[in-house]
Amino acid sequence: MTENGAARLRLNIDGVSIEVDPGTTVAAALVIAGAKSGTRVSVGGEPRAAFCGMGVCQECRVTIDGRAHALACQTLCCDGQTVRTQREGAR
Repeated sequence: MTENGAARLRLNIDGVSIEVDPGTTVAAALVIAGAKSGTRVSVGGEPRAAFCGMGVCQECRVTIDGRAHALACQTLCCDGQTVRTQREGAR
């Protein structure tokens, strides 16, 4: 429970279960989960992660509940959500 009595949300990020407060973006949840190496790898092999925080750069793309290329910075966490980073790259 949060300070205001709301239930925390449980989600799965790359096979790891974490809990976050309601209103948390997926990008913030990735930071909480310790995704320090980014959310995906560019075609050139460079790690990418949230940069602008407003959906313009699209560097925070992840797969959420099977929907590829979702913007982590623009998506709120939901209870039971499954998030997969795209670190394998597009080679």
